[in-house]
Amino acid sequence: VQLVESGGGLVQPGGSLRLSCAASGFTFSSYAMSWYRQAPGKERELVAGINSYGGSTNYADSVKGRFTISRDNAKNTVFLQMNSLKPEDTAVYYCHARRAQTYWGQGTQVTVSS
Repeated sequence: VQLVESGGGLVQPGGSLRLSCAASGFTFSSYAMSWYRQAPGKERELVAGINSYGGSTNYADSVKGRFTISRDNAKNTVFLQMNSLKPEDTAVYYCHARRAQTYWGQGTQVTVSS
């Protein structure tokens, strides 16, 4: 099983990034997928989630209206479009798969700074 995140980097406040998470080794279309983040000295928190077929999403209040989660089950990939980024969005972002078992990616660093 692998979850491989990509798309992180350094961006100025107000900028955008699109994170991707490529999944393999399990039946991706049967799993709910989420993005979590963890900032230095803070607990890991849920950012956004999407159900197995993409018909339902949920977001942390802090990112509503700025972030969009989506998935492509044909490509076994989940995305996180992040717009209007703020310095407080700086964190390591993790991809998470959940059904009977749970899987985590290794994380990708997002830094929002001028």
